[in-house]
Amino acid sequence: MGLIGGMARTAVVAGTATAVSNRVARRQSQRWAAQDAGYGADPYAPDPYAAQAPAPAPAPEPEASLDMKLERLARLHREGVLSDDEFAKAKMTLLTA
Repeated sequence: MGLIGGMARTAVVAGTATAVSNRVARRQSQRWAAQDAGYGADPYAPDPYAAQAPAPAPAPEPEASLDMKLERLARLHREGVLSDDEFAKAKMTLLTA
């Protein structure tokens, strides 16, 4: 086989390899597109690519009653956390609010 025969064989092999490669790539892209479109998936299943909604904020704690606030101040005063003056000021603030 001469030079031209060798070049022709190389061209045929290269052309066949390119055609096969293109066909494989096309089939793979079709499969991936079908997966992305949910082909064959449960239509009621949640979308795994959808953004998750943030968790709801916790409910605020109920407002403490005046009695509870005064009892807390008295406990802090008994434990020595609040001085006599601080206790009196805090108690007046609660009672006038």
